[in-house]
Amino acid sequence: GTEVAQVQAIEYPAADGFTVPAYLTLPLGRQPQNLPLVVLPHGGPQSRDYGGFEWLAQGLASRGYAVLQPNFRGSGGYDTAFIEAGYGQWGRKMQTDLSDGIAFLASQGIVDQSRVCIMGASYGGYAALAGVTLQRDVYRCAVAIAPVSDVRDFLAWRAVRSGEDTSTLRYWTRYLGVTDRNDRRLDEISTVRAAGGDDAPVLLIHGRDDTIVPYQQSEAAQRALSAAGRSVELLPLRQEDHYLSREATRIQTLNAA
Repeated sequence: GTEVAQVQAIEYPAADGFTVPAYLTLPLGRQPQNLPLVVLPHGGPQSRDYGGFEWLAQGLASRGYAVLQPNFRGSGGYDTAFIEAGYGQWGRKMQTDLSDGIAFLASQGIVDQSRVCIMGASYGGYAALAGVTLQRDVYRCAVAIAPVSDVRDFLAWRAVRSGEDTSTLRYWTRYLGVTDRNDRRLDEISTVRAAGGDDAPVLLIHGRDDTIVPYQQSEAAQRALSAAGRSVELLPLRQEDHYLSREATRIQTLNAA
């Protein structure tokens, strides 16, 4: 069918009282009760979701899943305070902002808290990995598309691409809550160092020609998860960029997920 599922704007409180705006897509033709849920955090992270057509959300909803797209703290498009609330919160409150949405939807009876998956691309891919490594027993599985998995390694790669003393690098270190890209505290939020944290299976999907987050980040995640005895699969996408711009690739991604 060509029906587009309805997307509604909601908001919910995070554990510390921060209000998280979000979009909820409910599958057509199903009662909004006890649904399986996919949490779909956006990339950026200083970007945001809007209530318009989103191919991943609609693809998942067409298969009967509710989909939650939170504009977690640190998202752009609101005000400076909203962005700054995310500084130093990678893997911390930017992460719990996502899972606090599950508790909210479960309290409304809309979703089944025991059937939740996390899926995302880029920063959302980092959040998907963090949901089943830094966090435990929240998600049944994770699908990470073009994820950052080793934060310190990613910053080193960025430094090579853009130079050490650039606004790009300052942007990242500020978000990550450190002053220096070699800060060991970055290891606390790197999912490759917490690979044994949970036992949810992980699917990694990455374009071979990605110039925004290198393919090696997914290879590192696969190695770390395998070494921890986790069920992990890496799907390399040939001739594909960071944004999964080709239709065939998007269909392949949804089928695999």
